Amino acid sequence: MRASDRAYSALLEEIQTGVLAPGTVLGEVEQSARLGVSRTPLRAALARLTADGLVAQTSPRITVVTAVDGDDIRALFVVRRALEEAAARLAAASPRAAEFAALTAAFDAAHLDGEAARDDYYRLIADFDAALDEAAANDYLASALRSVRTHLVRVRRLARYQPERLAASVSEHRLIAAAIAAGDADLAAHATHVHLHNALTSILESLDDAAPSPHRKALA
Repeated sequence: MRASDRAYSALLEEIQTGVLAPGTVLGEVEQSARLGVSRTPLRAALARLTADGLVAQTSPRITVVTAVDGDDIRALFVVRRALEEAAARLAAASPRAAEFAALTAAFDAAHLDGEAARDDYYRLIADFDAALDEAAANDYLASALRSVRTHLVRVRRLARYQPERLAASVSEHRLIAAAIAAGDADLAAHATHVHLHNALTSILESLDDAAPSPHRKALA
């Protein structure tokens, strides 16, 4: 793996997991030393992250991790909804649609008891996303979805854990997979729309709950 790719992967993971929080300054000298790469590959990595919208350059040698707020998340979901509904329709019309029967069964069997089970569920979602991209068979759509999913990792981390929402997500994914397997493009798109509406509502509620109210600030 090239040095620029290593630096990009390391910084991307740290941004997505919150190790590098919004507002963190990424100085070239410090980050080059920390990641064990020269400045040229580091600059290439930072340029990719800038294109991703995960960092912003404030001076020739200073880059800052960007923030994510409710407006950003709403804008992201506008794009996500359009892309994923289109992908669901294409997948339902694909010769590979029948492959989603196995994913339907996997969602039926999914359980969320314990951290390991939840990790398995997130891997199942990743498998579903990969199958959706394959069945849609549109490179431009898949590329756009990869960009959206890069930001979704950060967004999901911001949302607090809600057992009832995660359980609903299992059922929603199961319905989408079943609709694709049945070749029902309208139902697949509608189920995707409902799932994303519920996901966005839950995330925004989590942000509202986490934000201190002016009253609580006054009492602090």
